[in-house]
Amino acid sequence: MLVLQGGGALGSYQAGAYKALCEHGFEPDWIAGISIGAINAAIIAGNPAELRVPRLKEFWDMVSAPVPWTPKLASDHGRSFFNEASAATVAAFGVPGFFTPRFPPAQFLPSARVDNLSYYDTAPLRATLERLVDFDRINAGITRLSVGAVNIKTGNFAYFDNARQRIGPEHIMASGALPPGLPAVEIGGEFYWDGGVASNTPLDYVLDQDSRDDLLIFQVDLFSARGPLPTTLFEVAEREKDIRYSSRTRLNTDLNKRIRHARRALRALIAKLPEELKSDPSVAILSEAAKENSVTVVHLIYRRKTHQSSSKDYDFSRLSMREHWRAGEEDVHRSLQRPEKLAQRPDEETLVALDLTPPNGSSGS
Repeated sequence: MLVLQGGGALGSYQAGAYKALCEHGFEPDWIAGISIGAINAAIIAGNPAELRVPRLKEFWDMVSAPVPWTPKLASDHGRSFFNEASAATVAAFGVPGFFTPRFPPAQFLPSARVDNLSYYDTAPLRATLERLVDFDRINAGITRLSVGAVNIKTGNFAYFDNARQRIGPEHIMASGALPPGLPAVEIGGEFYWDGGVASNTPLDYVLDQDSRDDLLIFQVDLFSARGPLPTTLFEVAEREKDIRYSSRTRLNTDLNKRIRHARRALRALIAKLPEELKSDPSVAILSEAAKENSVTVVHLIYRRKTHQSSSKDYDFSRLSMREHWRAGEEDVHRSLQRPEKLAQRPDEETLVALDLTPPNGSSGS
């Protein structure tokens, strides 16, 4: 299966990674995403295999159209200036097929509904999703799709899953409704924000949902929890964003490992019980709770380049999009040069987390 983190403009890394995974024969039967990961996930799940990469390319070419040129200066300083100028262009004029500035701006309105309280209007995104995604195909359940959002009133996570309900454009938009830039989305009388407000990865949901089937999970993250100490205020802003949106992926997998160790100990204890106790109803409940599947999580993590800053998630320039896409392809090909690593499993370990993307890989140092 495929797990896709949020990360705005960095999401083209996921598209490139998916393209490369397809070239290695990977065909996900379940895709879970948050924010831009939910948009990529919907495009993949909502198209037949032969159209998925072309639809992804169409989306990323469209949203990177405002800045199609390349900088003249090849230095990191010149590229950093270009990236900031690109991000400023997006902030001022929006992104085609995604979002446009509100007029009049919401901050000048005396009051408004929560779905109008944002700097940008995402009506173009709905039209894009309706054009690029076959929601009838999604709701036919050919590929399972799960996207995460946050209920604004309760502050709780909510997952929209085609295994349980019909999915429409509004569910994908809710998963990517990052405030205050993008507006809340109403679904069934409740309002939702971007899932990244609570957690930027749907891995926990996936592991909670399926404890029976063996899983091979490719988790494509757009923010790295690990990074160098900042030396400037600009680097402070970027590092803070990386830590916040990496959502402690390592912590989540480590916690799940501890839970699985406890289950293994429980199974061993039940096996030692005398026969007259094994038929006790409480033991039957514990035996059911102790069951678990075999899970391999392969982390593919986009790592920063020296010319990037905290605006990297809204730098939708064509140059950056293509760099991210290419980095996703290269990281997958490099990671799968030795596919036998995916089958390696320490004794009795039922959850193995692999980071096959080297720190000095194609996506940066």
